[in-house]
Amino acid sequence: MSADKSRDKDKGGVTINLLGREFRVACPEGEERQLLASVDYLNRKLKDVRDNGKVTGNERIALMAALNIAHECLSNPGKGGAGADNLAAFRRRITSMEETVDAALAADQENLF
Repeated sequence: MSADKSRDKDKGGVTINLLGREFRVACPEGEERQLLASVDYLNRKLKDVRDNGKVTGNERIALMAALNIAHECLSNPGKGGAGADNLAAFRRRITSMEETVDAALAADQENLF
């Protein structure tokens, strides 16, 4: 497994392993599973860059993996990436939810008095 599930409850951290190196990172209570999935995904990307040969040094491998992930997110908006279409859709949903909440609060205010 690529992440150690041990938690230090006082510090809210998780020990993870990336390319064989351990790191202690902060993690909010209840988000450990998502963090561990992210660690597994990042480890796969780091190993892909490392194993495909032309990049050496952990810092360069990390930068190339980050660039690949960012490109993947921005160029695949239909697959949950952060492309412009997804961002616009999120903004529309948030605006719609705000309007719904405002209307509900206004209706409740009328019932209170």
